[in-house]
Amino acid sequence: MNRLAGVTSPYLLQHADNPVDWWPWGPEAFEEARRRDVPVLLSVGYSACHWCHVMAHESFEDAATAELLNEHFVAVKVDREERPDVDAVYMEAVQAATGQGGWPMTVFLTPDAEPFYFGTYFPPEPRHGMPSFGQILDGVRNAWADRRDEVGEVAGRIVADLAGRSLTGALPTDRRPPGPEELHGALMGLTREFDAVHGGFGGAPKFPPSMVLEFLLRHYARTGSAGALEMVQATGAAMARGGIYDQLGGGFARYAVDATWTVPHFEKMLYDNALLCRTYAHLWRATGSDLARRIAVETADFMVRELRTDQGGFASALDADSDDGTGKHVEGAYYVWTPGQLRAVLGDEDAEFAATCFGVTEEGTFEEGASVLQLPDTEGLVDAERVASVKRRLLAAREERPRPGRDDKVVASWNGLAIAALAETGAYFDRPDLIQAATDAADLLVRVHMDWHARLHRTSRDGTPGANSGVLEDYADVAEGFLTLASVTGEGVWVEFAGFFLDTVLLQFTAEDGSLYDTAADAEALIRRPQDPTDNATPSGWTAAAGALLSYAALTGSGLHRDAAERALGIVTALAGRAPRFIGWGLAVAEAALDGPREVAVVGPQGDPATVALHRAALLGTAPGAVVALGAPGADEVPLLQDRPLVDGQPAAYVCRHFTCERPTTDPEELTERLRG
Repeated sequence: MNRLAGVTSPYLLQHADNPVDWWPWGPEAFEEARRRDVPVLLSVGYSACHWCHVMAHESFEDAATAELLNEHFVAVKVDREERPDVDAVYMEAVQAATGQGGWPMTVFLTPDAEPFYFGTYFPPEPRHGMPSFGQILDGVRNAWADRRDEVGEVAGRIVADLAGRSLTGALPTDRRPPGPEELHGALMGLTREFDAVHGGFGGAPKFPPSMVLEFLLRHYARTGSAGALEMVQATGAAMARGGIYDQLGGGFARYAVDATWTVPHFEKMLYDNALLCRTYAHLWRATGSDLARRIAVETADFMVRELRTDQGGFASALDADSDDGTGKHVEGAYYVWTPGQLRAVLGDEDAEFAATCFGVTEEGTFEEGASVLQLPDTEGLVDAERVASVKRRLLAAREERPRPGRDDKVVASWNGLAIAALAETGAYFDRPDLIQAATDAADLLVRVHMDWHARLHRTSRDGTPGANSGVLEDYADVAEGFLTLASVTGEGVWVEFAGFFLDTVLLQFTAEDGSLYDTAADAEALIRRPQDPTDNATPSGWTAAAGALLSYAALTGSGLHRDAAERALGIVTALAGRAPRFIGWGLAVAEAALDGPREVAVVGPQGDPATVALHRAALLGTAPGAVVALGAPGADEVPLLQDRPLVDGQPAAYVCRHFTCERPTTDPEELTERLRG
C-alpha cells in the first residue's frame, strides 16, 4: 500500500495498491520533491474514466515503470472531481501547449508546482506516432538533469502566460446583461452549428447539450421561435432513441463517440443525468411530449435506483468498464448485446423481434459483433406491451452480469443539480417519492457538507466530509437546488440556506468588477486562480452563480443579489454571438433576466385543493426562469409571500416582476395563461 491508502476518494483508492509510491496532492509532496531535487509527475483522472484505467493497468501497475517513477520523480495522483481547481489550472496549460486535453492528464512540474511538460494518455510502447510513457519519463528526467535552466525558462513562461489570462480587469466596462439582439444572435449561431440530420451540435464526439437546450426552451417561451423548439425536439428525440440512452435501465452515458448518438462512452455521470432529467421535464412542460415525459421519469428513477447512497445523497458515477464474465474488464460489457445473447434470454421469436426493435445485428454496432441498444421511432408501429415485456426480461438478465463499479463519493454541486431535477420531476409527474429523494439529498448537504460558517465541503463519502473546500460551482448549484426545492415544497428554510451560500459567493468569489473566480479568496493558492465562465460538462460556476443570484433576488427583492447577477451576465453579452454552445446556461439565465424573471406567490392553506391547483399551475408555467413561492396566509419566511392576502377567503396567486404585481387570481387556468412565455 502507498500513501493513497488513507484517502476517501474512490479513484485514488484504486491506485493505493500500485507499486508507484503515489502521494496525494498537498505541500508535503512538493516539499519531498524539493528535498530530493526531482520533478513532480502529476497524474489527474477520475474513477469512471476508461483511459485512466487503461494507463493504470499498462503503466502504474508495472513494476519496471514504477521503479523508474519512484527513483526519479515524486508521483502525485489527483481526483479531478475532488479538486476541480487543480484540474482546471493544469488542463488550461495542457490545452494551451498541445491544442487538446483529456484524461488521464499527465503533467510534469517543478517542485514549485510550475508545469513544463504535458500530455494525456501515454501507451506503454510507441504507438501511432506517440512516444511510450517510459520514453517520456526518460526524456523528462534527462532534461531535468542536463538542461535545468531550459526547464526553468519553459516553466516560467507557462506560468506567466497563465497569469495573464485572468478575466478580472479585462472585461468590457459596459457589463450589461444580453438583450434581445444578443440572444437572437446566439440563436443564429446555434442554428448554423445544428446537425439537422442527427440532432445536437457539431460532429463526433457528440456531447449532450443540456444547457444549450435549456436556453432554446426559454428562448422559445419568450419569443415563440419555432426553430428554437425544433432544435430541442430533434436533439431530445435523437438522444432518447440512440445508444447514448440506456434503453433498458434508463439514464444517459457521458457522450457518443460518433455523430449519430449510436455508440456511447459508457460511463454514466450524475451531473449529465441530473441536467438531462430536468431538460426533458422542461421539454414535456413546453410540449406535452410523451417521449420527453418517459425519459425524464426513467432518468430520475435511474438516479435514485443506481446512484443514491445510504446517507441519502447521490454518488458521482458508474464506470464505463465492467467484467465481461471472464475476469477481463471491458468497456461497455454490461450494456451491449449480441443476437445470440438475445436468443438465450428471450427465445428465437422474441429475440428476432427484439433485434429488429433495438437494432441488434450480427455485424454489431460496437465491438466483436455486439450492439448497443437503440430504439428507432417505431411508436404506433410495434406492439408496445411486447416491447415492455422484452425490456423487462432483458433488464432482469442484465442484472445478473457483473456490474460496473460505482464512485460513491457525494459531490456537492452535482447533488445540487440532482435536487433541482428530482424536485421538479416529482412535482410535474405526481411522484412524491422523487421530491422526498431531493429533500433527503438536501438534508445530507446541510448535515454533512455545511460547516457552522455556512461554508461547504465539496465532497463526502459514507457520511464523512472530505478535506476539500467547495468551489464556486458547489455554492451556486447547491443554491439552485435549494431554491428549486423551496418552490416545490413551500419550505422557506431552503431559501434561507441558499441565501447563506450566495452571500459566500459575494464575499469570497466575486471580484470588484463583478467577475467571478472558481475558488474562494481564502482557498489554497495555486499557480493561478482559476476563472472560467464557459460551460463544460456542467454549467460554469460563474453562470450557475448568476442564475442562483437572480432567482434569490426574485424571491427576496434583494437589489444586491440582482446587481451581482446582472454584472456576472456581462460576460454572456461578450460571448453570446461568438461561442453560444459554450455559454448555454448563461444564455438561459439571460432569458430569465430579460423576462423579469416573473415572480409567483401562491398563498393558501397547505393541502387545500385550490392551493394545490394554483401551485401546480405556477410550477408548470413556461415563463423563462420564473420563481415560485408557496405559503399559508401570513407566511413570511420568503419575502415574496409577505403581505399577500387571500382573495375573498380563497387561495390566490400573485404574478409579479421586480415585486410589482398584477391583480391576484384564484383561477389556475388564468394563472397558466399569465405564465406562458
